[in-house]
Amino acid sequence: MAASADLILYNGSIYTIDNDKSRAEALAITGSEILIVGTNEDVKAFEGDNTQLIDLKGKMVLPGFFDSHAHVSMGGAEALFTVDLNDCESQQEAADAVKKYLDDKPDIEVIIGVGWGNAIGTGSGPRKEILDNIVPTVPVCLYSEDHHSLWVNSKALEIAGIGKETINPKGGVIERDPVTGEASGTLRESAMNLVTNNIPEYTVEQYKAGILFYQKIAAACGITSVHEPFMRNGNALDAYSQLEKEGKLTIRYRNSLFVDPEKGNDQVEELIAEREKHSSGTYFQTNSAKFFIDGVVEGATAYLEEPYEHIDSHGELVWDTQIYKETVARLHQERFTIHIHSIGDASTRIALDGLEYAQIKEEPFDSRHAITHLQLVNPEDISRMKKLNVVAVPNPYWFMKEPSYYFDIEEPYLGKERAERQYPMQSLIDEEIVAASASDYPVTMNFHPLNAIQLGVTRTEIGKSGDHLINNPTERTTLEKMIESFTINGAYSLKLDHLTGSIEKGKKADIIVLDQDLFKMPEANIHQAKVLLTLFEGKEVYRDKEFTVVPS
Repeated sequence: MAASADLILYNGSIYTIDNDKSRAEALAITGSEILIVGTNEDVKAFEGDNTQLIDLKGKMVLPGFFDSHAHVSMGGAEALFTVDLNDCESQQEAADAVKKYLDDKPDIEVIIGVGWGNAIGTGSGPRKEILDNIVPTVPVCLYSEDHHSLWVNSKALEIAGIGKETINPKGGVIERDPVTGEASGTLRESAMNLVTNNIPEYTVEQYKAGILFYQKIAAACGITSVHEPFMRNGNALDAYSQLEKEGKLTIRYRNSLFVDPEKGNDQVEELIAEREKHSSGTYFQTNSAKFFIDGVVEGATAYLEEPYEHIDSHGELVWDTQIYKETVARLHQERFTIHIHSIGDASTRIALDGLEYAQIKEEPFDSRHAITHLQLVNPEDISRMKKLNVVAVPNPYWFMKEPSYYFDIEEPYLGKERAERQYPMQSLIDEEIVAASASDYPVTMNFHPLNAIQLGVTRTEIGKSGDHLINNPTERTTLEKMIESFTINGAYSLKLDHLTGSIEKGKKADIIVLDQDLFKMPEANIHQAKVLLTLFEGKEVYRDKEFTVVPS
């Protein structure tokens, strides 16, 4: 006699993402797992007296989405405990937001803000004087929306000891006044640490609040699994551990520990010990290691083969190349999965050199090493990625000619030829490279995967049309491939494909219901589809208020 299911969904359009990309009408769930997937008749045999039934009435069902690179703990804490600058369209608007924040918190000892757009400070970035006029005695530290630049006032520079004679740290830039040579108020990449090392860290409770804040939004977006890179401090790690013990994690997290370029191999034992502390968690583990190789185009710190158009510079290489290769090889030997930030074409070449060196020097294993962002990549390096079995982690949320970035920064900084070949996607797929898509939240504040799925297909800003607005049209890909990039490919990248990422018997019941079948919608309307229900391991973590279930 068949076991009774706890929940049955029937009369649906279920896109399983199994090996055959098959379709089904119904599925049954028992506990945290999928019991059966098939026809209505197949599943009806598992109906019992206490089985909950949901008539999907033709609605689409997909596996829960993955975000393969999202800074959850940091982004959540920032959303709750800092000045929000995301909607500021000028330096003055940002300064006014800081002033209002100070008026509300007159006794604050340091002001932290996040989200100013690089377009309000092109070139050498925003200046300290506009902040000094408002806040002369309290340090002000404002992160750009990409978190690769820091806008500060004179008090923050003073506390950090940054003066005219302070040299740029490796991989970083202190922007300077062209006449006086003094620091002008913007710090790039590792130069930010000169100030941020003096800023109090978020508390464990603040990180916990931030993670819970993120989870609520993510559930409404259908996200059930996340990779958070750049875990570098005890408070964020402790926050995750405590939430796991308290039973409050409603997303499966597989996170990366930050690898400090100043420490090289000297930090490996510490990373091993930290990984071991979180190795037994069901929902939270740290089993990979994060490297930064370069910066970003908007800060002119992405490392390029040819110099930038607007300055005589190739950008900033964060690591000494030999130390990088030896550190990658050692972590590879210790069975870490490597996750590498690389924006520029020269940076990606160096990233691959390190992974190739590790595989030659050390015994190969099912590593699933990954490179993320991949804004500029040479075709021969895409072929090398395939040869080395490297996972690509692109950010399709950026696959558009966004006016404040493409036309004001990317094209002037890179030149038209390079700007027009940014962000490969179909080229990766053509080489049969696993591409696991990501938002880089909070760099992307609206991190709904349906937005990115549409952008991967159209490569045109949502709500806009016209061939002249398509970002690198040869890299448009299919709806099938974009869905895979947010489901089974994300699962593969985090070594969770045996557990989730597709709708199959025995896998975890990480499932979402959409109000429309994406394959029956115009490409330009995909973002309008709504997540009606999100199940994480069979438990409801989100339900749209309009999605009512009438008992059968």
